[in-house]
Amino acid sequence: MRDHRYCVIMCGGIGTRFWPYSRTDLPKQFIDFMGTGRSLLQMSYDRALTLVDNSRVVVVTNAAYVDKIREQLPDLLPENILAEPARRNTAPCIAWAAHHIYGIDPEASMIVAPSDHLILREAAFTSSVLRGFEYVESNDALLTLGITPTRPETGYGYIQIGPEVETGILKVKTFTEKPDRELAQVFVDSGEFFWNSGIFIWRASVILDALRQYAPDLAREFDKGDGVFGTPDEKAFIDTHFPSCPCISIDYSVMEKAKNVYVECVDLGWSDLGTWGSLYESSHRDSHGNVMRNCEVSSYDSEGCIFAVRDSGKLIVASGLKNYIIADSGDVLMIHPRSQEQEIKQIVNDIEERYGKKYI
Repeated sequence: MRDHRYCVIMCGGIGTRFWPYSRTDLPKQFIDFMGTGRSLLQMSYDRALTLVDNSRVVVVTNAAYVDKIREQLPDLLPENILAEPARRNTAPCIAWAAHHIYGIDPEASMIVAPSDHLILREAAFTSSVLRGFEYVESNDALLTLGITPTRPETGYGYIQIGPEVETGILKVKTFTEKPDRELAQVFVDSGEFFWNSGIFIWRASVILDALRQYAPDLAREFDKGDGVFGTPDEKAFIDTHFPSCPCISIDYSVMEKAKNVYVECVDLGWSDLGTWGSLYESSHRDSHGNVMRNCEVSSYDSEGCIFAVRDSGKLIVASGLKNYIIADSGDVLMIHPRSQEQEIKQIVNDIEERYGKKYI
């Protein structure tokens, strides 16, 4: 079955919660967040190559980012870049990828992973995914990776585990989206809940069947293209029909409804890098608890801060700041309390309403 395995990297997001460091013209997946010389997308691609051949790596993105992907992943086959004509969340993204792969290889199994996650224990990731492939290739299962929680994080979804069906593979009991801190603490203390990584493994045929059962409106739109996937007519069909797809996540449309959902509980040194707080937790901090990204900092009586500059060469001088985000992206400087980072998404909405797309 190894020759029937594919890796799908989802690379269409904007990263609003990392504004202004992440902007529409350069979202976070294209940025070298960790100072390794590789962007988050490139690190995701490197991990994919430990699982499948280069010819079976597929990247689904927004049409606006195709050139950036070609620049950052020059070895990726051009025909393996699926350019969405509109943003429609993860369910349509995954539906297209599954139809595309199934059209090429009806026996295919696939891992679907976001392009902007951080995984520190890469060998553990590879071994976990290979075990996951073996499970879904023998079972009609929708498998997700559940991450051992290290804190009562309110920015992640949680998976409650049920009985173990195979070593390391458990039935999913419930999904809970982004609980408040009190409930998150209960989840962590119980030992029954794991973070929802948003990384999925399944056979292409199984996820397509699940979409038809639980997201029929979406499935019908794609089923109009029966026979076009994997052919030269595919892109024209997508350009016409994809914008009509409902904008919905795979979690809401399928995973929270399906009966054949399982979780592989893993410890990967994982973060979705979805928030400034997750970057802070994943980063080296100086003796004052400050994190620096792409800048020099001279700080006085300042602690617990994140200093991030998109264009290198800038010196930041800070005095008397406690637990702040200081993010500079050239034409935007944001100074915002770390404890209130959940407000950033609303701030971005307010900025867009006032100034249009100029600063987004």
